[in-house]
Amino acid sequence: MQKVKAWLDRHVERLISRKFLAWGTATVLVYNNMLTSEDWVAVTLVYIGSQALVDAAIEWRHGSNNYDN
Repeated sequence: MQKVKAWLDRHVERLISRKFLAWGTATVLVYNNMLTSEDWVAVTLVYIGSQALVDAAIEWRHGSNNYDN
């Protein structure tokens, strides 16, 4: 079981970030009326804010690189 979990963790991290997975789960829960829209907004703000913080830290640490090319 531990090997399966390690394999899944490694591949899930490659395909999708955990923050995005949490946001997607919140979106599905809102769609199914299991989460309020106010809670979804809070999850979205945390997702956007934390991603912006990560991006700023990467740019500060490694300088302004153009990763799109």
